[in-house]
Amino acid sequence: MSNPDPISVFRTEAAELLEQIESGLLDLTRSLDDRDQIDAVFRGLHTLKGSGAMFGFEALAAFTHHCETAFDRVRKGDVPATHELVSAVLSAQDHMRALLETPNGDHDAMSASLLDNLHRAVNGAGSPAPAASVTVATAPVAEASGGMREWRIRFSLPVNAMTNGTNPLGLLDEMRDLGECRIVADAAKVPELAELDPRDIHLSWDVTLKTDKPRSDIEDVFIFVMDDMELEITEIAIEAPAATPEPAPLPKAVVVTEREAPAVQAANDSRQAKSAENVRVPAERLDEMMDRVGELVIAQSRLTQLAGAAADLGLRSVSEEIERLSGELRDTMMVLRMMPVASLFSRFRRLVHDLSRETGKEIELITEGESTEVDKTVIDRLADPLVHLVRNSIDHGLEKPEERIAAGKDAKGKVLLSAHQTGGEVIITIKDDGRGINRERVRAKAEASGLIQPGQALSDPELLQLIFQPGFSTAQQVTNLSGRGVGMDVVKKTVEALRGAIDITSKPGDGSEVSLRIPLTLAIIDGLLVRVGEGCYVIPLSAVEECLELSLEDDLRSRGRSFISLRDSLVPFLRLRELFRTGTQPDPHQKVVVISTGSERVGLVVDQIIGDHQTVIKSMSKLHHDVATFSGATILGDGSVALILDVTHLVAAGQHQEAQMRAAG
Repeated sequence: MSNPDPISVFRTEAAELLEQIESGLLDLTRSLDDRDQIDAVFRGLHTLKGSGAMFGFEALAAFTHHCETAFDRVRKGDVPATHELVSAVLSAQDHMRALLETPNGDHDAMSASLLDNLHRAVNGAGSPAPAASVTVATAPVAEASGGMREWRIRFSLPVNAMTNGTNPLGLLDEMRDLGECRIVADAAKVPELAELDPRDIHLSWDVTLKTDKPRSDIEDVFIFVMDDMELEITEIAIEAPAATPEPAPLPKAVVVTEREAPAVQAANDSRQAKSAENVRVPAERLDEMMDRVGELVIAQSRLTQLAGAAADLGLRSVSEEIERLSGELRDTMMVLRMMPVASLFSRFRRLVHDLSRETGKEIELITEGESTEVDKTVIDRLADPLVHLVRNSIDHGLEKPEERIAAGKDAKGKVLLSAHQTGGEVIITIKDDGRGINRERVRAKAEASGLIQPGQALSDPELLQLIFQPGFSTAQQVTNLSGRGVGMDVVKKTVEALRGAIDITSKPGDGSEVSLRIPLTLAIIDGLLVRVGEGCYVIPLSAVEECLELSLEDDLRSRGRSFISLRDSLVPFLRLRELFRTGTQPDPHQKVVVISTGSERVGLVVDQIIGDHQTVIKSMSKLHHDVATFSGATILGDGSVALILDVTHLVAAGQHQEAQMRAAG
């Protein structure tokens, strides 16, 4: 297995840094005087600049340096943080992504424009003595003691520091930038030539620095290597240089004040523990491993079938053990692929922030259930549909502040993103408290487009589902946000490709709610294997509520109404033998499998329940892409193929059948 490309690793880590910077900036908009967030943003910019320069991304490093300088002034109290400054750095952060992805592109004009905006934001923040250009950092004011101060800095780095990307010459150059300094290298620990590894560092340094900068600036030079190094910073009285104490041996830990030591040590321990607990694995390797687990599950199913037909008890024992191990491996693999939806929801904070400024609407984004976990593939595919839904809620749903006040609402509109798990599904909801969907306009547009006949009777859910038709839009004019009628169509196609469903409700004046019901995983599920006629089918076990027996007499008695009485409630059922046109006679003792999606329940009449089955989901061919009754297929132990039933479609069919029978009655 080849080692990962260092540039690719850097791009991945830089992308994570940019996400952290963006998150910190958005958190800062809520509380502009939050020192922790200011420091976090500064550290992120500082790390990105240093790493970019180290890996040859000079344009990225130079551009990031200006943003770092601006936040350094905020951090030191020279200028206050403002919404204008945060917005300017957010725009600059987008440009950093472009510099990361295309370092050799022509970015000069955009860089100059963004730096000009940043310069205006810094100067507009009330700086008492603005610099001529934001590209130059304003020198910090000397500490209360005033004037030049002399410091002695003694430090040594870990032996493997250069392997981890730390260049000691860069640290020495940064100290030279602070003022006049004298550097002495200590080579006492350098081993013999025969034992010397050129990748290791055995030197330590003794630096005497004369500067008007505060101690914090010196500590900032080592801020990202301080965890593992040995560092001592001592102030020397200039008036009495002879009183300077003899050099003491290097300490084993960073020298800090007694009050700071516990906090620093705790932070270091936390960072080291977190680094040790996490391992970065490419997504392709997880996908490849999932394919292997799927093949193992199919082979295990074959072994179970062979063992069941054999009289050898030893073979049966081994088969049961392999079944247990493969089940545990499958469950472990599924957990590895699961990710919290927080990684998905966090992307919309920036979107809502930008749309609020663009539309002039006051918007509050609320997220719930961020710890809910979904398969990584599902999260990746849901990003674009959720963007369309959030933009649609803001553009079509939320009113302008003056309209909301006139309607008796709070001036600030709310958009809620929530997620929760129900059985084998996760339900992601996008809800707003805007004006709601204008049903008359939807009907008029549908009739004008030929989607429905004039005056055609439709239920409210059926009418609202029309907005997901291709090219459908009720917008009176096309804007930068919506109006072209393509977004909601994309949402529906993506959700259906994930074997999911969309529910939509809306109250005039009270807003709209769109719920996406998505399977937790797209790879392996627990299923209930049933026989209908001579074919086998799989029902997702997470949707199964219970199984009942339907005798031939009860089947004949229910002809014409297709309902069963289940604990004082009537549940419609579908005869799969008739639905699939098997052409076979029903078994004497048929079974009814009651399935549900949320509060809706439907019974499925089958000839035989074979048992539970670990189902490896295989995609349908393109020829069967439009067959809504099935969501996929799986391979059984004997090599035959069983189709996986689409529970959502069957429940909808059962409810439609129930509505028709009630209307006829």
